[in-house]
Amino acid sequence: MNQPDPHQNHLLESLPDAEWQRWLPQLELVDLPLGKVLYESGAPLSFVYFPTNAIVSLVYVLEDGSSSEIAMVGSEGVVGVSIFMGGGSTPSRAVVQNAGIGYRVSAAFVKAEFERSSPVMHLMLRYTQALLTQMSQTAVCNRHHALDQHLCHWLLLSLDRMPENELVMTQELIAIMLGVRRESVTAASRKLQELGLIRYSRGRISVLDRPGLERRACECYRVVKSEYDRLLPEMEAI
Repeated sequence: MNQPDPHQNHLLESLPDAEWQRWLPQLELVDLPLGKVLYESGAPLSFVYFPTNAIVSLVYVLEDGSSSEIAMVGSEGVVGVSIFMGGGSTPSRAVVQNAGIGYRVSAAFVKAEFERSSPVMHLMLRYTQALLTQMSQTAVCNRHHALDQHLCHWLLLSLDRMPENELVMTQELIAIMLGVRRESVTAASRKLQELGLIRYSRGRISVLDRPGLERRACECYRVVKSEYDRLLPEMEAI
Protein backbone atom coordinates (compact mmCIF):
# COMPACT_ATOMS: atom_id res chain seq x y z
CA MET A 1 0.00 0.00 0.00
CA ASN A 2 1.22 3.51 -0.81
CA GLN A 3 2.16 5.88 1.99
CA PRO A 4 -0.76 8.03 3.19
CA ASP A 5 -0.96 11.26 1.23
CA PRO A 6 -3.76 13.85 1.37
CA HIS A 7 -3.37 14.31 -2.39
CA GLN A 8 -5.01 10.89 -2.74
CA ASN A 9 -8.27 12.70 -2.04
CA HIS A 10 -9.20 14.53 -5.23
CA LEU A 11 -10.85 17.52 -3.54
CA LEU A 12 -7.75 18.16 -1.44
CA GLU A 13 -5.59 17.63 -4.50
CA SER A 14 -7.59 20.33 -6.30
CA LEU A 15 -6.90 23.04 -3.72
CA PRO A 16 -4.83 25.93 -5.13
CA ASP A 17 -1.34 26.38 -3.67
CA ALA A 18 -2.24 29.26 -1.35
CA GLU A 19 -5.16 27.33 0.12
CA TRP A 20 -3.11 24.14 0.34
CA GLN A 21 -0.54 25.88 2.54
CA ARG A 22 -3.27 26.87 4.99
CA TRP A 23 -4.98 23.48 4.90
CA LEU A 24 -1.96 21.19 5.26
CA PRO A 25 -1.28 21.89 8.99
CA GLN A 26 -4.99 21.30 9.72
CA LEU A 27 -5.18 17.84 8.13
CA GLU A 28 -5.26 14.97 10.62
CA LEU A 29 -4.73 11.42 9.35
CA VAL A 30 -7.45 9.12 10.72
CA ASP A 31 -8.21 5.42 10.54
CA LEU A 32 -11.63 4.61 9.09
CA PRO A 33 -12.47 1.04 10.14
CA LEU A 34 -15.49 -0.81 8.81
CA GLY A 35 -18.68 0.23 10.58
CA LYS A 36 -17.28 3.36 12.19
CA VAL A 37 -19.96 6.05 12.49
CA LEU A 38 -18.56 9.49 11.63
CA TYR A 39 -21.72 11.31 12.62
CA GLU A 40 -25.27 10.49 13.65
CA SER A 41 -28.54 11.91 12.40
CA GLY A 42 -29.21 15.37 13.83
CA ALA A 43 -25.92 15.57 15.73
CA PRO A 44 -23.72 18.65 15.30
CA LEU A 45 -20.66 17.96 13.17
CA SER A 46 -17.26 18.68 14.70
CA PHE A 47 -15.18 17.51 11.73
CA VAL A 48 -15.38 16.97 8.01
CA TYR A 49 -13.69 13.91 6.49
CA PHE A 50 -11.76 13.44 3.26
CA PRO A 51 -11.44 9.68 2.54
CA THR A 52 -8.50 8.45 0.49
CA ASN A 53 -9.00 4.68 0.15
CA ALA A 54 -12.16 4.23 2.24
CA ILE A 55 -15.82 4.55 1.30
CA VAL A 56 -18.33 6.23 3.60
CA SER A 57 -22.06 5.64 3.18
CA LEU A 58 -24.61 8.34 3.90
CA VAL A 59 -27.52 6.36 5.30
CA TYR A 60 -31.05 7.41 6.19
CA VAL A 61 -32.43 5.51 9.17
CA LEU A 62 -36.19 5.26 9.74
CA GLU A 63 -37.93 5.19 13.12
CA ASP A 64 -38.38 1.41 12.91
CA GLY A 65 -34.62 0.95 12.51
CA SER A 66 -34.64 0.10 8.80
CA SER A 67 -32.19 2.03 6.66
CA SER A 68 -31.09 2.72 3.11
CA GLU A 69 -28.05 4.35 1.58
CA ILE A 70 -28.71 7.70 -0.09
CA ALA A 71 -25.15 8.35 -1.31
CA MET A 72 -21.55 7.23 -0.94
CA VAL A 73 -18.34 9.22 -0.61
CA GLY A 74 -14.81 8.07 -1.36
CA SER A 75 -11.59 9.58 -2.62
CA GLU A 76 -13.54 11.94 -4.87
CA GLY A 77 -15.16 13.89 -2.08
CA VAL A 78 -15.86 15.02 1.45
CA VAL A 79 -18.13 13.84 4.25
CA GLY A 80 -19.90 16.67 6.05
CA VAL A 81 -21.15 19.12 3.41
CA SER A 82 -23.77 20.46 5.84
CA ILE A 83 -20.97 22.37 7.59
CA PHE A 84 -20.34 24.75 4.71
CA MET A 85 -23.94 24.65 3.48
CA GLY A 86 -24.98 26.29 6.73
CA GLY A 87 -26.98 23.48 8.34
CA GLY A 88 -24.42 22.22 10.85
CA SER A 89 -26.15 18.82 10.99
CA THR A 90 -28.02 16.42 8.71
CA PRO A 91 -30.80 13.83 9.10
CA SER A 92 -28.56 11.09 7.66
CA ARG A 93 -25.90 8.96 9.33
CA ALA A 94 -22.36 8.62 7.94
CA VAL A 95 -20.87 5.14 8.38
CA VAL A 96 -17.75 3.53 6.89
CA GLN A 97 -18.79 0.81 4.42
CA ASN A 98 -15.29 -0.04 3.16
CA ALA A 99 -12.38 0.31 5.57
CA GLY A 100 -9.38 2.52 4.89
CA ILE A 101 -7.95 5.85 5.92
CA GLY A 102 -8.65 9.50 5.35
CA TYR A 103 -8.07 12.97 6.72
CA ARG A 104 -10.26 15.07 8.94
CA VAL A 105 -10.38 18.80 9.46
CA SER A 106 -12.22 20.78 12.10
CA ALA A 107 -15.64 22.00 11.07
CA ALA A 108 -14.80 25.52 12.21
CA PHE A 109 -11.74 25.67 9.93
CA VAL A 110 -13.63 24.39 6.88
CA LYS A 111 -16.49 26.82 7.44
CA ALA A 112 -14.05 29.72 7.77
CA GLU A 113 -12.21 28.68 4.58
CA PHE A 114 -15.48 28.36 2.69
CA GLU A 115 -16.36 31.94 3.64
CA ARG A 116 -12.84 33.26 3.11
CA SER A 117 -11.71 31.64 -0.15
CA SER A 118 -13.59 31.84 -3.44
CA PRO A 119 -11.74 28.81 -4.93
CA VAL A 120 -12.66 26.69 -1.89
CA MET A 121 -16.27 27.84 -2.02
CA HIS A 122 -16.66 27.06 -5.72
CA LEU A 123 -14.93 23.68 -5.41
CA MET A 124 -17.13 22.61 -2.50
CA LEU A 125 -20.32 23.86 -4.15
CA ARG A 126 -19.58 21.98 -7.38
CA TYR A 127 -18.90 18.84 -5.38
CA THR A 128 -22.15 19.31 -3.45
CA GLN A 129 -24.12 19.59 -6.69
CA ALA A 130 -22.56 16.32 -7.89
CA LEU A 131 -23.42 14.68 -4.57
CA LEU A 132 -27.03 15.87 -4.85
CA THR A 133 -27.18 14.30 -8.31
CA GLN A 134 -26.05 11.01 -6.82
CA MET A 135 -28.74 11.26 -4.13
CA SER A 136 -31.51 12.03 -6.62
CA GLN A 137 -30.48 9.21 -8.95
CA THR A 138 -30.40 6.80 -6.01
CA ALA A 139 -34.00 7.71 -5.23
CA VAL A 140 -35.02 7.21 -8.88
CA CYS A 141 -33.11 3.92 -9.06
CA ASN A 142 -34.76 2.54 -5.93
CA ARG A 143 -38.19 3.28 -7.36
CA HIS A 144 -37.92 2.40 -11.04
CA HIS A 145 -35.11 -0.08 -11.76
CA ALA A 146 -34.65 -3.80 -11.23
CA LEU A 147 -32.46 -4.87 -8.33
CA ASP A 148 -29.75 -6.42 -10.50
CA GLN A 149 -29.47 -3.13 -12.42
CA HIS A 150 -29.33 -1.19 -9.16
CA LEU A 151 -26.69 -3.58 -7.83
CA CYS A 152 -24.55 -2.98 -10.95
CA HIS A 153 -24.95 0.78 -10.49
CA TRP A 154 -23.98 0.50 -6.81
CA LEU A 155 -20.97 -1.75 -7.47
CA LEU A 156 -19.65 0.61 -10.16
CA LEU A 157 -19.98 3.67 -7.93
CA SER A 158 -18.15 1.79 -5.16
CA LEU A 159 -15.35 0.61 -7.44
CA ASP A 160 -14.87 4.13 -8.83
CA ARG A 161 -14.04 5.21 -5.31
CA MET A 162 -11.51 2.45 -4.59
CA PRO A 163 -7.90 2.02 -5.79
CA GLU A 164 -8.44 -1.72 -6.38
CA ASN A 165 -10.85 -3.65 -8.60
CA GLU A 166 -12.21 -5.59 -5.63
CA LEU A 167 -14.62 -4.84 -2.79
CA VAL A 168 -14.62 -6.47 0.63
CA MET A 169 -18.34 -6.54 1.30
CA THR A 170 -20.80 -9.05 2.71
CA GLN A 171 -24.15 -9.58 1.04
CA GLU A 172 -25.81 -8.64 4.32
CA LEU A 173 -24.12 -5.23 4.30
CA ILE A 174 -25.03 -4.69 0.65
CA ALA A 175 -28.65 -5.48 1.50
CA ILE A 176 -28.59 -2.88 4.28
CA MET A 177 -27.11 -0.28 1.93
CA LEU A 178 -29.68 -0.97 -0.78
CA GLY A 179 -32.57 -1.25 1.65
CA VAL A 180 -33.61 -4.74 0.50
CA ARG A 181 -33.67 -8.29 1.87
CA ARG A 182 -30.43 -10.26 1.91
CA GLU A 183 -32.05 -13.04 -0.12
CA SER A 184 -32.75 -10.54 -2.89
CA VAL A 185 -29.09 -9.49 -3.00
CA THR A 186 -28.02 -13.16 -3.07
CA ALA A 187 -30.27 -13.81 -6.08
CA ALA A 188 -29.13 -10.66 -7.92
CA SER A 189 -25.41 -11.32 -7.30
CA ARG A 190 -25.83 -14.94 -8.43
CA LYS A 191 -27.35 -13.66 -11.65
CA LEU A 192 -24.37 -11.36 -12.25
CA GLN A 193 -21.98 -14.24 -11.54
CA GLU A 194 -23.77 -16.50 -14.02
CA LEU A 195 -23.37 -13.78 -16.63
CA GLY A 196 -19.61 -13.71 -15.92
CA LEU A 197 -19.65 -10.09 -14.74
CA ILE A 198 -18.46 -10.58 -11.14
CA ARG A 199 -17.03 -13.19 -8.83
CA TYR A 200 -18.24 -13.29 -5.22
CA SER A 201 -16.37 -15.41 -2.68
CA ARG A 202 -16.14 -15.12 1.10
CA GLY A 203 -17.17 -11.49 1.28
CA ARG A 204 -15.01 -10.38 -1.66
CA ILE A 205 -16.48 -9.08 -4.90
CA SER A 206 -14.22 -8.96 -7.94
CA VAL A 207 -15.33 -7.44 -11.24
CA LEU A 208 -14.49 -9.74 -14.14
CA ASP A 209 -16.13 -7.76 -16.95
CA ARG A 210 -16.31 -4.02 -16.28
CA PRO A 211 -17.77 -3.07 -19.70
CA GLY A 212 -20.40 -5.77 -19.29
CA LEU A 213 -21.26 -4.51 -15.83
CA GLU A 214 -21.65 -0.98 -17.20
CA ARG A 215 -23.95 -2.22 -19.96
CA ARG A 216 -26.04 -4.12 -17.40
CA ALA A 217 -26.32 -1.13 -15.07
CA CYS A 218 -29.22 1.26 -15.37
CA GLU A 219 -28.81 4.77 -16.76
CA CYS A 220 -28.36 6.15 -13.23
CA TYR A 221 -24.68 5.23 -13.11
CA ARG A 222 -23.91 7.09 -16.33
CA VAL A 223 -25.87 10.15 -15.18
CA VAL A 224 -23.98 10.31 -11.86
CA LYS A 225 -20.55 9.75 -13.38
CA SER A 226 -21.13 12.29 -16.14
CA GLU A 227 -22.17 14.90 -13.60
CA TYR A 228 -19.07 14.34 -11.46
CA ASP A 229 -16.87 14.58 -14.54
CA ARG A 230 -18.66 17.73 -15.74
CA LEU A 231 -18.61 19.58 -12.42
CA LEU A 232 -15.13 18.52 -11.31
CA PRO A 233 -13.20 18.34 -14.60
CA GLU A 234 -9.83 19.19 -13.07
CA MET A 235 -9.94 16.01 -11.00
CA GLU A 236 -8.78 12.62 -12.11
CA ALA A 237 -11.65 10.62 -13.60
CA ILE A 238 -13.56 8.69 -10.95
